[in-house]
Amino acid sequence: MALSGLDIYKLLPKTNCRQCGFATCLAFAMQLAKKAVQIEKCPFISPEAKAILEAQALPPIKPLILGLNESKFEIGNETVMFRHEEKFRNPAGVGIIIEDSLSDEEIKSRLDKINHLVFERIGQLLEVNLVALKQNKDTKRFLEATKILLSNTAKQVVLMPKDLLALKQAAEIAKSRVPLIYCARENNFKEVGAICKEFNLPLVVTADSLGALSLLTKELNALGVNNLILDTGLKSVADKIWDLTQIRRQALKKSNRALGYPTLAIVDKACSYDEAMEATAYISKYAGIVLIKGIEAWEVISILTLRQNIYTDPQKPLQIDPKLYPIGNVNDKSPLLVTTNFSLSYYTVLGEVEASKIPSYILSVDTQGMSVLTAWAAEKFNAETITKSLEASGAKGVVKHKNLIIPGYVAMMSGDLQDASGFNIIVGPKEAAGIPAFLKNLN
Repeated sequence: MALSGLDIYKLLPKTNCRQCGFATCLAFAMQLAKKAVQIEKCPFISPEAKAILEAQALPPIKPLILGLNESKFEIGNETVMFRHEEKFRNPAGVGIIIEDSLSDEEIKSRLDKINHLVFERIGQLLEVNLVALKQNKDTKRFLEATKILLSNTAKQVVLMPKDLLALKQAAEIAKSRVPLIYCARENNFKEVGAICKEFNLPLVVTADSLGALSLLTKELNALGVNNLILDTGLKSVADKIWDLTQIRRQALKKSNRALGYPTLAIVDKACSYDEAMEATAYISKYAGIVLIKGIEAWEVISILTLRQNIYTDPQKPLQIDPKLYPIGNVNDKSPLLVTTNFSLSYYTVLGEVEASKIPSYILSVDTQGMSVLTAWAAEKFNAETITKSLEASGAKGVVKHKNLIIPGYVAMMSGDLQDASGFNIIVGPKEAAGIPAFLKNLN
């Protein structure tokens, strides 16, 4: 648990020397509790107290950056158990496992498909973050497959060797890409830890129980290996979620530094439907990385979509820039539609306008990310705000027909909007799915 101002005060020298800039040590302690000042401001604090306070200031779950350049992403650094308390900060990494028992051409084909698993949803690009190589054959084959992997994808690499020789040689080959090593266990953690320390590589630590996992992380920390990810191995979904939840709880609620690391879960299911459901369960509770085997687009996009939904900030709706958007080869006779700047609303309308194949303008009104009905109820999508948006966007000078199509759900504002804007208001369909037919029948 975080130390209160009074807890911190007990660790201070209580001299009230004012050299920290505050009248009393208690005032300084209160500011430390708020993280408004640094402990170095106190010239007389003891080394022991300073160590306690510095440890307290560390994130409860260690942040870890994986990947290089465009493939870079961060996991960990989470601060809450439940999304509604604040937000979840760093989206879980999603990776796909490839086995070295596949032929060279099969590996290249799978990598090509993985590289192209990129989807756009409400203005954001969704893609796979990692590719893991699992050793099934001998060391020679694993090294050959490692070279193929490195040459055919820029994504974060995960190496899953079976023996130390394969690990050592593969780490040497891949060191410039800073691969994630899977994994250190009770019977090999010293040797694996030494290799990761030599090449400064992040490491997945595996043990069946949280107690054994805690002991391993402490031992590895003592060896100088600190960039760790935790895994409790293959278990039933219920048992795995229990482990992931307890690790998160121990880190956040009990300040258990030995378990204060991101977590990883591997899904090993023959059925793609089962694999997708299990992967999304682990992303929800509380894996930092999920590794699967499936590469079908329908499976991957379902997992990535759920991840996007979970890791959006519930206090800050997804928004687009409020402005006039030309869709297709528009001209001054093209239809003009209006909606809010809530991303889901805009991109839903956009998709239907594109489906109609009729070049059109979409005016996005600044409603602070609210949907149409919510913004109308909050008086942020009304005759006044739409008229201001028409003027600010220059829409009045873009089309000659002066017709404005509004969502059917806000038909009640058509009279006021027509008077305020000078546009002829046309009430469009209530549902975006009706837009293609509506535009095609528009005179």
